[in-house]
Amino acid sequence: MNDFKIITKQVNDITVIETEGYLNNVGGEKISSVCYEKMSEGKNKFLLNMGGTKVVNSIGVSILIEIIEKLQQVDGKLGYCNLAPIVSKTFNIMGITKYSTIFQDEEEGVKSL
Repeated sequence: MNDFKIITKQVNDITVIETEGYLNNVGGEKISSVCYEKMSEGKNKFLLNMGGTKVVNSIGVSILIEIIEKLQQVDGKLGYCNLAPIVSKTFNIMGITKYSTIFQDEEEGVKSL
């Protein structure tokens, strides 16, 4: 279950991170590593395209919360798109959608961020 993969691309000033696999501590660390590296380069808008991620655990969510907290310090934004219904529900229950945004698809996320 630790076969978490990410593909990163730049769309204008937004870093899009496509995820594939179970978002747990391993996946969360991979995402945070990319985000922190890009933040050190001055990037502060991130969109997680989670079409390939069907399950997220509490550790994965807590790592996303850490990323959100760091982004708030630099007036940054984090969004998500292509969420499985259970992942969307988890994000709402955990409260992270109060500080980040869910979009239907990547195009909407890029336009809105």
